[in-house]
This record gives sequence, C-alpha cells and structure tokens, in this order.
Amino acid sequence: MEAEFSLTESPKNTPKSSWESRRVNEAFRLGTLNTFGPRPSTLHCRVKQRLIQIYLTVKGETALVFNEGRYRRTLQAGHLMLLYNPEQELNLEIEAGPGAQVAVLYLSVAYLHELFVHGSEEIAFVNAENAGRKFYTEQPMSPTLHTAAGQLFQAPVEGAAREVYRLSKALEVLALAFAREEATADVGKCPFLKDEQNVARIKAAKEHIMAHYADHLTLPGLAQSVGISEYRLKEGFKNIYGKTVFQFLSDYRLEMARKLLDDGDLKVSEAAYQIGYHNPSHFIAAFRKKFGLTPKKYLQKPR
Repeated sequence: MEAEFSLTESPKNTPKSSWESRRVNEAFRLGTLNTFGPRPSTLHCRVKQRLIQIYLTVKGETALVFNEGRYRRTLQAGHLMLLYNPEQELNLEIEAGPGAQVAVLYLSVAYLHELFVHGSEEIAFVNAENAGRKFYTEQPMSPTLHTAAGQLFQAPVEGAAREVYRLSKALEVLALAFAREEATADVGKCPFLKDEQNVARIKAAKEHIMAHYADHLTLPGLAQSVGISEYRLKEGFKNIYGKTVFQFLSDYRLEMARKLLDDGDLKVSEAAYQIGYHNPSHFIAAFRKKFGLTPKKYLQKPR
C-alpha cells in the first residue's frame, strides 16, 4: 500500500489535531483526522496511482487541494469524494477546518474486487475499456453511511478489541459507500462502470423488463432488443442494480401481483396469469418466499 502522510499541526498553545493511520492489510488503509483547535490543520498526502481513494467529511468542512493549490474542492459535512487515477500518483492536501472530522480510505482495485465479487478471478466491473480511465465523484452520504463513518471516531472498546471494532466499521463504511439503491442506482457508485453506451443499454433493458414483465422474456432476446452481449448484460445489470436480470424480473412481477391483489378485483389464479405465471402453484410458492405468506392469506389481511 503506497501512501505517505504528514500533518501540519495547529499553532502552539492551541489543542493539537489528531491523525491516526492504520494499515488494515496490504491492500486497505484507514485514516482518521480530528481538528480540535480554532484553526484549520493540513494533512499532506502522497498517494500512488491505481489506488481507490475515499474521503468522507463527518463533521465541519474539508478542502481537498491538488496541483500545488491550483485546484481546490470543498467537502461539506456529510459529503464524500471518491477518486481513482490509474496514470499517476496524486499529491494533495486535506485542509480540515475547526472541529472537523475526516475519514480516509485507500484500497486497491483488486481488494475491492475480492470483497464484492467473492474471489472470482474475473473483475466483473473492470474491463480493458474502463480500467485505465481516471474517475472522481462527489456526493452526499446516506444517513446510514454518515452514521457509520462517525463511529470510526468513537470506538467504545479498548485494547485488541478496539482494532477489531474499527476494522469492522471500516468495512461497513466501504460497503455503504458502494451500496446500490434500486430507486437511485447509478454508475456514480462504482468508478468502473463508465462505458456510457453499455450503461444506457442496461438501463434500457430494465425499462424493457418493466414494460413487458408478463411476457416470456429470455436473456438472449433481451440482450438483442437493447443491442448488447449477453455477458455484458448479465454482469452490468448485476453491478448496477444488485440483482440478476431474472431476480429483478421475478421481484417486479411479484410486486405487480401484490398491487393487483390490493385492488381486490382478481382471484389469485387470475393475478398469477396476468403477471406471466402459467402455473398458479409456482406463483403461490414465489409469493410466499418473497412476502412470507401465501397470496390467499395476504388477501385476508386487513387493509
């Protein structure tokens, strides 16, 4: 893990800032910066290329300064910035304002892949077209992520358990930073899905599913309808939406079935046929697995 840091302390006679950096493993480093005094503190960072960098402002205000002061980006409390540069190392300064808390995570692409793809030898969201591109995004943290990042600064245990706690929180923050929400899924969550044409086609596939969910859909037919290969559709859909194509189709069908049952005008078998199930017993089993009760018992629940 190639990263170096030095902290410019607050002036004398004022409370000092605190910078803690620990190497979780060879491919993942966590740092926390606290500014206690009435004046800002500056952390000087030198980061090798091909490291994913995540900066999270938990409290106060932070400025990220690049190119010897020629470029400056301010991060308000509750915001994060993710950077990736495969071409050159980055020299930057983190200017933390009074009372600021800033969390820093550095990790390799391979380690991110290992965490999210469970050891698969093929990195699903890194391909020859995208792996060499620079990337950065700034965005607000979700409330859950903001809370988890804040807990990096307040370990409630001591001794060896303290490091275990911080490791678990660092992994939680990492998971939440890359979490995909179905309603707002966007490639901004992942710096390697940057082929805009492929992403547009995958989103078109989702729209096609929602418009034709009751039809007999196949992966080859869906891929052909949006002009993408089956492999790219399978891998890209899972990366953007967190589900396979057919998991999404099944969930969407069942949600539509629940709405039909809520309307109260259809029998269970009729609802099954309308959403594309030809065997009502298969529909009943899928509905019970998703919602925890059969369609008949669902209809008996008070509205």
